[in-house]
Amino acid sequence: MSQWRGSRRMKCSIETLTPEDWGNVRSIYAEGIKTGCATFETDPGTWETWNAAHLPAHRFVARGGGPAAALIGWAALAPVSSRRVYAGVAEVSVYVASVSQGKGVGRSLLEALIASAEEAGIWTLQAMIFPENVASLKLHFACGFREVGRREKLGKLDDKWHDVLLLERRSKVVAD
Repeated sequence: MSQWRGSRRMKCSIETLTPEDWGNVRSIYAEGIKTGCATFETDPGTWETWNAAHLPAHRFVARGGGPAAALIGWAALAPVSSRRVYAGVAEVSVYVASVSQGKGVGRSLLEALIASAEEAGIWTLQAMIFPENVASLKLHFACGFREVGRREKLGKLDDKWHDVLLLERRSKVVAD
């Protein structure tokens, strides 16, 4: 699925995430964890755990331009439930290396996830985002997500309760 995204954004290639990418994916995930506003997770874990939790057909990486083509971000979908009735609903994860944030990489990744989901018949994408993660909220709103609720004190991170905003994007293509 290699394609270059450009114009006013940083040029990057969006490609399918492979097991060989895990080391870089894990590093970017660890960066996000360190911010304290991206996830309740405190450790990126192992490839086996991550792989089991994410839908195989909906995993992407962004590579920057140049000869090294460094991995600068990743995005993936996870099922929200194992129940068949929710097969068309998935949760979004998007992480961008700190040096590449604010340059459109997250948007390129999220757009690839949306297209992939719609091609597969997934009608709803959801994201659970800490209210203080303003950049992530702006990204999701720009890609058609809307806030549908606030879960108060959903979980603790470093002994502090955090609220989570629940966002969703209903496909205009699937399940019309």
